[in-house]
Amino acid sequence: MVKPARLVPLAAVALVLAGCETTPKLGGDPKLQVLPSNELPVPVREDLAANTSPYYVGPYDKLVIDVYGITELSNREVQVDAAGRLSYPLAGVIDAAGKTPGEIESEIALRLRQGFVRNPQVTVNMKETVSRVVTVDGQVRKPGRYPVVGRMTLMGAVATAEGTDEFSKLDDVVIFRTVNGQRYAALYDLEAIRHGAYGDPEIFASDVIMVGDSRARHLFKDLLAVVPAIATPLVIAVDRFTN
Repeated sequence: MVKPARLVPLAAVALVLAGCETTPKLGGDPKLQVLPSNELPVPVREDLAANTSPYYVGPYDKLVIDVYGITELSNREVQVDAAGRLSYPLAGVIDAAGKTPGEIESEIALRLRQGFVRNPQVTVNMKETVSRVVTVDGQVRKPGRYPVVGRMTLMGAVATAEGTDEFSKLDDVVIFRTVNGQRYAALYDLEAIRHGAYGDPEIFASDVIMVGDSRARHLFKDLLAVVPAIATPLVIAVDRFTN
């Protein structure tokens, strides 16, 4: 039999946590319209196109360049060097950093025409990006550096790192960003974003996302390891209240 003296403190903790536990209310963001679950509209073409953003080439990115009808100039893999330049036959050295693939296409086509290639049709595709990455660190399942492809948001970036884990402190998520040499930081509540309390902020290349660590979750994990087996159901109940 479990001694009452051991159960009372744990039960008291459970009751306190139960009183504090509330389900976040859906909505709050003035740009968000909350609808019944069966009334969400289907995205239109413009909505899907809005999820894309221009890609700007950076150092060490790998491109695949084709010139239609010219075998020697087709399917050529080119890597941008540390200075942001690339070299291409008949076109010479091109400053690629900060340009979109479409702008690089135009530059190569212009130079090929000047080199007596009639009406060159140039295609530049991204093969591998090194410069456009976001760092996701802290209490996520797979911290690391991930490419920013198209438009990415905070929730999307965390999902790319395989989501939060049992020790994540969802109201302690910080985004670090450098603009014009000035470093900035902003604090976000991921749980509130998930429930539409405010918008899901856009993430940009070179951002650093740090997900906080909940000490309370660690303490309950330690408690679960040391209490007698007979008290485990109560400890699990208390543990659930912290989720």
